[in-house]
Amino acid sequence: MNVPTKTLSLAVISAVALMGCGKEEPPPPPPVQAPPPPMVIKIGSVAPLTGGIAHLGKDNENGARLAVDEANAAGVTIGGKKVKFELVSEDDQADPKVGNTVAQKLVDAKVAGIVGHLNSGTTIPASAIYNGAGIPMISGSATNPALTEQGFKGVFRVVGRDDQQGPAVANYLATNNKPKTVAVIDDATAYGEGLANEVEKTLKAAGVKVLPREKGTDKTVDWKAVLTKVKGKKPDAVFYGGMDATGGPLLKQARELKMTAVFAFGDGACTDKMAELAGAAAEGLVCSQAGIPVQASGKKFLDAYKAKFKADPILYSPFTYDAANMIIAAMKKADSPDPAKYLPALAASDHNGASGNIKFDEKGDRKDAEMTIFTLKDGKITPLAIIKGGKSLTLDEYAALSAPAPAAAPAQPAAMGGMQGMSGMAAPAPAQPAAMSGMQGMSGMAAPAAAQAPAAPAKK
Repeated sequence: MNVPTKTLSLAVISAVALMGCGKEEPPPPPPVQAPPPPMVIKIGSVAPLTGGIAHLGKDNENGARLAVDEANAAGVTIGGKKVKFELVSEDDQADPKVGNTVAQKLVDAKVAGIVGHLNSGTTIPASAIYNGAGIPMISGSATNPALTEQGFKGVFRVVGRDDQQGPAVANYLATNNKPKTVAVIDDATAYGEGLANEVEKTLKAAGVKVLPREKGTDKTVDWKAVLTKVKGKKPDAVFYGGMDATGGPLLKQARELKMTAVFAFGDGACTDKMAELAGAAAEGLVCSQAGIPVQASGKKFLDAYKAKFKADPILYSPFTYDAANMIIAAMKKADSPDPAKYLPALAASDHNGASGNIKFDEKGDRKDAEMTIFTLKDGKITPLAIIKGGKSLTLDEYAALSAPAPAAAPAQPAAMGGMQGMSGMAAPAPAQPAAMSGMQGMSGMAAPAAAQAPAAPAKK
């Protein structure tokens, strides 16, 4: 069939026109813009995570990790950007050479701050590397005075110094045990030797005879030759400067040799691990910690630690928790993760943390640092007294001292006038465990000048 070309063209035009009258499709929605990724801020954590004191190193790392995780959960904005904190953890194996290597590794990773190291022997040399890179560091456990005597503006610690801890434990020995002769042994590390030096100095000043120094290493587990030599001199007490991994075998072997002297230790061996390493020989030991006891830490921290790690904190995790939180708080206050910008805020910190209020003196040391004396009873390190400002306090007295002041009571109506005498009534103190009964005898203990935690201890 022939259809004229003109008729076909009209049909096509009509069809197109009809199609154009259909419903017009809306334009596609603009693509959803994904939120910008958060700014990642790295915080370094360094401790021995392998070897004989890995349990202490992991405890330190846990404290810092808890602080970082809580900050991320709360959400932090710095410089107008949401941030995510990342904990970069390194194992220094308690070895100064390894410590320097991982310190440089963290510098190269461009961390914005450091929590660590654990040992004075690794912290002191590593601090020079961080200082050279302009990265602030806070140690939660290094106690040798030399750390902050270097004059580095970005180096801090949130525990006391050995020239405060040493006199505290030495003074306790001299006052309560009254030894005439004391043997002093150390592990030849910056920490162990430094603390032993302070103990010896204080004992001599108190008129106690101190035998010539004996030494091991931080790897020594066979102490029988040293102990046999010491036993022949019949000391009334023995002080060991070192960690629990070596202090436990030392105490166990001393009792096997029938030594009856009182054994005392510093914070590195002031742990429940001593009961595991020394067995029944550990009962009754005396030791000190450069800070408050773990059980006196803030309840919020204790509960959060237990919930996250399914264990109780061991020793210095409250302090590394505070250290990490102080770095984060300084960044927030300066509104910058740039170390040069937040360092002044860090130095001027006034932080209420798990281990109490923390302020730094001009050297980077904690002002008015507490010291605690412990004994080991029934397999557990149990506090005897907290020494603060030269005064010896029970755990309850310290808690009362640290508690915030109650709000002023509102005015009472006249009808209640007879009750006003009750408004200042002190709440009854909770019952003290039997192991703390010996604390009362320390209340009159004379504290040597070095134990009074001055704001700026004299240089050695």
